[in-house]
Amino acid sequence: MMDIPTLAAFRFGYGLPAGAATADAVLAGLFAPDDMAARHQTIGLGDALPLMARAHEARKMLRQDATQRAAYRTAIREVTAAAEAGVRAQFARCLDAPIGFRERLTAFWADHFTTKARSAAERPLPGTLVHDALRPHVTGRFADMLIAATLHPAMLVFLDQSASVGPLSPVGKRRNRGVNENLAREVMELHSLGVTADYGQADVRQMALLLTGLDSNLRDGFVFHPDRAEPGAEVVLGTSYGGDGLDPIKAALTDLARHPATAAHIAGKLAVHFVSDAPDPDLVRAMTATYLETDGDLLAVYGSMLNHPSAWVPELMKARQPVEFVLAALRSLGMTGDDLQRMGSGPFSRMILKPMGRMGQDWQQPVGPDGWAEEAEAWITPQGLSARITWAMEVPGRLVRPMPDPVAFARRALGSAADERVLWAVARAESTREGVGLVLAAPAFNRR
Repeated sequence: MMDIPTLAAFRFGYGLPAGAATADAVLAGLFAPDDMAARHQTIGLGDALPLMARAHEARKMLRQDATQRAAYRTAIREVTAAAEAGVRAQFARCLDAPIGFRERLTAFWADHFTTKARSAAERPLPGTLVHDALRPHVTGRFADMLIAATLHPAMLVFLDQSASVGPLSPVGKRRNRGVNENLAREVMELHSLGVTADYGQADVRQMALLLTGLDSNLRDGFVFHPDRAEPGAEVVLGTSYGGDGLDPIKAALTDLARHPATAAHIAGKLAVHFVSDAPDPDLVRAMTATYLETDGDLLAVYGSMLNHPSAWVPELMKARQPVEFVLAALRSLGMTGDDLQRMGSGPFSRMILKPMGRMGQDWQQPVGPDGWAEEAEAWITPQGLSARITWAMEVPGRLVRPMPDPVAFARRALGSAADERVLWAVARAESTREGVGLVLAAPAFNRR
């Protein structure tokens, strides 16, 4: 039988070893200062903009003059290094966090508000969204996170909001431009109400008209253009939103965040991600009720999940996604965040990022705006398992020397999930390398 500390580390963190992982301890970690953000720092949009601007300018110069290729390559290396440094820092936090629930939540919200870079020059953008708009609100109100994410340039660029102009605005009439519904549709279908909620195309259209004027550039980051905004009031879900500037937009986003459908959608997604692909309906109802009672207080919603008995069913019902598998393996091997930060760019790519892609998760490159799949069948595939086993057998020996005793490693990595069959097989492995690989390839290690 799996004990509570092991279950907590697997289900709500990045695996063993972990601190005193109980329901109270997991939640208490969110009340403490965000030490990992201070220890392994990422950059926000303000720091990324100059790098991106130089890269865009270098690309423009290269188009005009082929002799500028070296300058362009230098600029791209700078933005690439900044983006990689952000990924390293995020991963390092996962290795050093005593339990890792805040890191898991940050990853969950980064997936919920999925963005990806459209070009090499924009590679830092997804990380700046996490830095600026998501992690600061992980323990706050969902409305604040929704507003911050919607107005962030990473989201505006990803969903082509610059192409959206109010048809009756001065710019729309002068240039015969029209509205783009991408941002409005994703805000309603993915980020708040969910695809099954009771709203229609007219609501999406009105929301899209309301969002006209939102834009970004490489000098200022976020900007609002009144001359691109559709004049008059828009009616979304029966409520009229009129006025100038950002106030009506923020009011509409706040109302979407408070909607019962949003409460159910967010509660369901959290339960699916952390507990089960088919969570107990009573768990989702309890989390939904807490969301509505607290005006979307996410800390209270997490507490409702952690304090529900369904969250502590001993059976491991989720498949670890590739990033979770790799980070849990590194953690169990004893690698620290500082060890990861010291890795060269080449080894980091060859041993961490590229193998994740072969396992099916090309980091920060999801297929669509709905993010990574949750169901186990998406990850436990012949190709994905082959890549995991190959990584388990080949990479740990390159990262950790000397390699740990396989039986001791099994107990460290699996805790109370290390059953006699696993221990028997590991003890009889032909080499230390194969013994460690067997642990990481075991079904128990690949589930959470």
